Amino acid sequence: AFKFRGACNAVFSLSDQQAIHGVCTHSSGNHAQALALAARIRGIKAYIVMPENAPRVKVEAVKGYGGIITFCEPTLEARETTLLKVIQDTGAIEIHPYNNYYIISGQATSCMELLDEIQGLDIVVAPVGGGGLLSGTALAANYFSPGTKVIAAEPLNANDAWQGFKQKKWIPQTNPQTIADGLRTSLGMKNFEIIQKYVHDILTVDEPTIVKAMRLIWERMKIIVEPSSAVPLGAILSHPETFKDKKTGIIISGGNIDLSQLPW
Repeated sequence: AFKFRGACNAVFSLSDQQAIHGVCTHSSGNHAQALALAARIRGIKAYIVMPENAPRVKVEAVKGYGGIITFCEPTLEARETTLLKVIQDTGAIEIHPYNNYYIISGQATSCMELLDEIQGLDIVVAPVGGGGLLSGTALAANYFSPGTKVIAAEPLNANDAWQGFKQKKWIPQTNPQTIADGLRTSLGMKNFEIIQKYVHDILTVDEPTIVKAMRLIWERMKIIVEPSSAVPLGAILSHPETFKDKKTGIIISGGNIDLSQLPW
């Protein structure tokens, strides 16, 4: 997934002194895998706090990359409390999954490469959870293709970013109930500020449309995607008037899904 871009940028930006005790984070799975692998490449430890309901396939991948996992209850408060204890016990430095400028700039390379490969896009659509990919996408589009609008896609049942965008204030995520597990997190403050300035709009997608879009990508494009990755296509299916006659690029963000738990 795109998470590896940001994780590598963050891990390899640390000085030897900063990295001596390893790195740590909390994540539902994708950033956890990316950080574990980036840390292994650099030769340092990675301590990962994961919610108890994280997909099994993501847990196994983190273990496979050498991540040292601590499980917690599936709430943001539990994640942050558990992570603080890990930091106290290990001395590891936190690499936040999205509220980190090194992470954001690393994720931005996804959009940079898209704009380099496909010229003249009217719109780029990216998913939004914590906002690392979206804020990076917005910065890249603003710099490399100022005429390209960036539109975010978010699950209707986890729509804190949409609410905050419309009300122009940061709103925390509360009790998200969506199949798109990678998008259940609250928007980061650093991300919120960038999104308010550079993102054109945020569109929400209901659960049936997320599943429909996911299946369409699997069947027509032969690409294995997880639900979170299907949300941008779901936004296009849900809001066709926004994209009519527009040259549109979609960032498909990851394929970390338990094949035994497909929603069809």
